Amino acid sequence: MKLKKQVTVCGGAIFCVAVFSLYLMLDRVQHDPARRQSAGNFPRSQISVLQNRIEQLEQLLEENHQIISHIKDSVLELTDTGAISPSGHLPFRSANGSWVLPFDGRPTFLSVQPLDCQFALGRRSQTDLQMLDVYSLLSFDNVDGGVWKQGFEITYEPNEWDDEPLQVFVVPHSHNDPGWIKTFDKYYNDQTQHIFNNMVVKLAEDPRRKFIWSEISFFAKWWESADVHKQEAMRKLILSGQLEMVTGGWVMTDEASAHYFAMIDQLIEGHQWLEKNLGVTPRSGWAVDPFGYSATMPYLLKRANMSSMLIQRVHYSIKKHFAATRSLEFMWRQTWDIESGTDMFCHMMPFYSYDVPHTCGPDPKICCQFDFKRLPGSRVNCPWKVPPRAITDANVAERAGVLLDQYRKKSKLFRSKVLLVPLGDDFRFDKPLEWDQQYFNYQKLFDYMNSHPEMHVKAQFATLTDYFNAVYKANGVAPGTRPPDYPVLSGDFFAYADREDHYWSGYYTSRPFYKNLDRVLESHLRGAEILYSLAVAHARRAGLEGRYPVSDYSLLTDARRNIGLFQHHDAITGTAKEAVVIDYGNRSLNESLRATQDSLPQRTLIELESSPRYLVLFNPVEQERLCVVTVLVNSARVRVLTEDGQTLPVQLSAQWVSAIEMNDPQEVRVQIQFLTYGTRPSKDKSGAYLFLPDGNAKPYSQREAPVVRVVEGPLFAEVVAHYQHFQQTVRIHNVPGVDGLSLDITTMLDIRDQNNKELAMRLVTDIQSGDTFYTDLNGFQIQPRRYFQKLPLQANFYPMPAMAYIQDSQYRLTLYTAQALGVSSLASGQLEVILDRRLMQDDNRGLGQGLKDNKRTANRFRLLLERRSSKLMTKTKNISFPSLLSHMTSTILNHEVLALPVLPWKHGVPSVRTFAPLAGTLPCDFHLLNLRSIQSLVNESRGRKMCVSVDFACCETDEDLEFVIGKKTFTFQLLQPMSLSLMHSQPPLSNDSSINLEPMEISAYKLKLC
Repeated sequence: MKLKKQVTVCGGAIFCVAVFSLYLMLDRVQHDPARRQSAGNFPRSQISVLQNRIEQLEQLLEENHQIISHIKDSVLELTDTGAISPSGHLPFRSANGSWVLPFDGRPTFLSVQPLDCQFALGRRSQTDLQMLDVYSLLSFDNVDGGVWKQGFEITYEPNEWDDEPLQVFVVPHSHNDPGWIKTFDKYYNDQTQHIFNNMVVKLAEDPRRKFIWSEISFFAKWWESADVHKQEAMRKLILSGQLEMVTGGWVMTDEASAHYFAMIDQLIEGHQWLEKNLGVTPRSGWAVDPFGYSATMPYLLKRANMSSMLIQRVHYSIKKHFAATRSLEFMWRQTWDIESGTDMFCHMMPFYSYDVPHTCGPDPKICCQFDFKRLPGSRVNCPWKVPPRAITDANVAERAGVLLDQYRKKSKLFRSKVLLVPLGDDFRFDKPLEWDQQYFNYQKLFDYMNSHPEMHVKAQFATLTDYFNAVYKANGVAPGTRPPDYPVLSGDFFAYADREDHYWSGYYTSRPFYKNLDRVLESHLRGAEILYSLAVAHARRAGLEGRYPVSDYSLLTDARRNIGLFQHHDAITGTAKEAVVIDYGNRSLNESLRATQDSLPQRTLIELESSPRYLVLFNPVEQERLCVVTVLVNSARVRVLTEDGQTLPVQLSAQWVSAIEMNDPQEVRVQIQFLTYGTRPSKDKSGAYLFLPDGNAKPYSQREAPVVRVVEGPLFAEVVAHYQHFQQTVRIHNVPGVDGLSLDITTMLDIRDQNNKELAMRLVTDIQSGDTFYTDLNGFQIQPRRYFQKLPLQANFYPMPAMAYIQDSQYRLTLYTAQALGVSSLASGQLEVILDRRLMQDDNRGLGQGLKDNKRTANRFRLLLERRSSKLMTKTKNISFPSLLSHMTSTILNHEVLALPVLPWKHGVPSVRTFAPLAGTLPCDFHLLNLRSIQSLVNESRGRKMCVSVDFACCETDEDLEFVIGKKTFTFQLLQPMSLSLMHSQPPLSNDSSINLEPMEISAYKLKLC
């Protein structure tokens, strides 16, 4: 056996020397300038000699093939004994020419058991309204409803309130977009700061006045510049209940394209700011402007200990149906919840908009007469040509009667005699005059109504929570509890249409460059948070806490806020003006390694010299990974060693061969097609918000055939196809584990020479999926969808923040995305993704621009095929879950291993070594959402406590999670369960506690490590 090993080693050495000599010879020929310059006069005799040498080389390679086979056989024999170090040998080719990695005795494949998602089979939410069923029920017609164009005529009996008077809660508000037509700073300087300055004065003039505010990004900016007297006056208004902070997030987040990590992070940022500066805890959610609503948001608000929420932009046919059945207020329940633990009380505004003409009642012509900012002489008027009139003693009775009629009609759409009437619009109350106009005139109306018992009404200014508390009280239940006979709903509210067939499904894809940038920065922020928290704890344990740079925390805070700002519903959606998008990009540039805000990332060149270079790899995932890491070097002569000196498999360069077709008839055949959509020739055209195609998609075509190249190596093989407007790369990783089980697809786009075109990628398979497909909501949960022929094409597109899949009884095909895009399945066996959109006109939704600032964009995907087991098939069409393998595939796509080159070290070996804070790998069905340092209320210089949010994704039974941070590395001084945004606490746990998490549960804990 020893002799055989020696022969093997000698043979391998001879082969390596021969190949290396050949490489040096060819390299010298290729790179010698003198040789290149004389190439044009190359003598024929030398060509003949070169041909002879090539033939000799081919013969030599054929002879060495036998040596390779002998080496392979010897290696296989040795691997049978388990004697080879897994990282000590390079890959080799098998008999059929494919590359094989050396033996690794460690388990690297993710074990997917048949019962991994068994809990899903027996979990069905018991609801009265399931949105997929509602879509099947409705005809989605657009019948003229009279004064309420999208509704119906509302009637009532005058004596209906004789026994129980109508309670009217008028809630003044001002919706401030942190960037849209103007930049965040421009809006603040021109309008928002004046709203706050007026608020401090005008609310204090009368304790009956109320107001609500949502966007903490603006409020924090004002607070930092306000003097101590204004701060104290504002704090007094909040503590007295005149001003309420609703939702309390950094922004009013988008709910289609935003990932749940970012949704939670911006919520924590806003709540932590409120707690630190005001001691305020938001109780109600307010979302009047996101373009459709995800079921993820009520769950997050529930976990943050809120009890109620409000939404507005819902398809007009859904609103009409809910109004007709008095279902506009409901308990929103998650699809996996078999009881009521996730229930959130939700109010849906019934009419077209959140402005004053569409909030007092069904007739906008009348309601506009009670928007007193539009009094004659104002720059804003009523489109219905009947202006408001100032309230006087002479007209108050008539005006109060007209307004009460609208209040009564609106109240008929709800189940209680408590009515919510928002009073506001975009950037309202920025002038002192409007405060006086609205509050003085409405107070006169309220005083008259309240002083006339025969009107059977009690009207007042209120906050949002005032209204919800009154609803709970009228129904005799505690806040957040389901009132008797109120419906329970599950599902979401996409796609949104505000009128006709104008579906807001275009923004799912608008400006994909920035959607991709956002996802990359979220992963980097999470990695930075984790490393910072561990570094501070490590410094504390070593007694070096005072020497750790305080500036790092301020950098983290800036990153959180810049990424949080981009979750705004006019930022990540791609629906802001070009100058505003550039401003968002420049803010993000501070958190990225890019030359400019609109450039693609560039790898750092590692210049190899005589002395070795060092590379630190950071794995941001909680599980061990075996994956390919790509770095850029300036030489092909590379050897990569581990920390303990063992050689790692390396693929140095690609081999260029002709195009090949890979097809296994025993598997599912997937064809990738590229198509284009145009826009309508009529007046209404596609824009940043709307998708209004000119019919079915047309095949993408170009005059010349695409250039195709194939790269093959020991670690991966890829096919690259170059088209005029895009370049597609399909890569297969030849590694065990999760990375090797799916295809890596990257599409590099550049459609800047196109006009009114949208580029789509369609996957065509023989999977018998019918009219059903599945998309994720915010990367957190799955929502089943159906293709409805009764709806226009654009109505069948849905947001895809993380994944979409189709399936039949045998297979599931899942497409994962590293950026939010729009997706649909327009035929059985198909998935279609909109990759980019270039549109030359506005779509009349207020932006005033088309989408003409396209960038060269890299859209990244993974494609996974899974066999299905009959044991795992759910019996209901309203619920579905990804497998554990699917969860892991999405995670590795969105959280790549970060390769961090160490600066050249001139004095010996740099002091870097492996750091593994976990005592063991977390189970693959647990996800460490973040490890976030938070500032102490006392010591503002550095975060003292940490938050860990854990997402329990999918498993067969409830399990305990032990905090497995290495005991030799850290110890716990505090382990305390918290609400999601860390504003509500429970009793601390002991250090040896095990934590039980229910399926799909997100939990937060406050830790202190030392």
